[in-house]
Amino acid sequence: MTGAKAEAGTIRRPWLPFGAVAVFAVWSAIAPADVPTWWMESLPALIGLPLVLWLWPRFAWTPLAVALMALHAVVLLLGAHYTYAETPLGFWMQDVLGTARNPYDRLGHLMQGFAPAILAREVLSRRLGLRGGWLAFLVLCFCQALSSCYELLEWGSAELFGDGAVAFLGTQGDPWDAQWDMFTCLIGAGLALSTLGRWHNRQLARLTGRAF
Repeated sequence: MTGAKAEAGTIRRPWLPFGAVAVFAVWSAIAPADVPTWWMESLPALIGLPLVLWLWPRFAWTPLAVALMALHAVVLLLGAHYTYAETPLGFWMQDVLGTARNPYDRLGHLMQGFAPAILAREVLSRRLGLRGGWLAFLVLCFCQALSSCYELLEWGSAELFGDGAVAFLGTQGDPWDAQWDMFTCLIGAGLALSTLGRWHNRQLARLTGRAF
């Protein structure tokens, strides 16, 4: 085996972590606070993880990337079950941090930058051979583009469903919620690059046999 197939053959499909997410998804789907919101919030996990498994022979991911996928899916599914503004973990965070609102939505958008940053970094470095400053810059650009697309989706939902989209939006009365969401996503992406970059490089080297 050579190339991508050789890389894919070095790591087994992540049945265990993704299986745990599947069990969590079943719990999340049982009597959610708002069914349409559950579907809108859960779809990235429900579509993304099976897609990763299907494409595994062509592109196997590092263990770090797999762990972040699973963690991000859990964050999405937990928020989908309760809605982001009513998640109990967020109320606990609100008490601990002394915030004026349930901050679980901010955590969700932090993860929207943190996990995709490593995924984008992996694809850009392995497929395009990018390194250094250009790699970091384009990863940050990707995460900001992803966040802005999500905010446009929320805006479209508000225009289409009106008050029916309140649970999905999770603005909690903040007129600057979209801007805060995108800023939080950028912070998450920057944190991932600055704290996990070297660890990620070592895993990439073991997976591909190339220096990163």
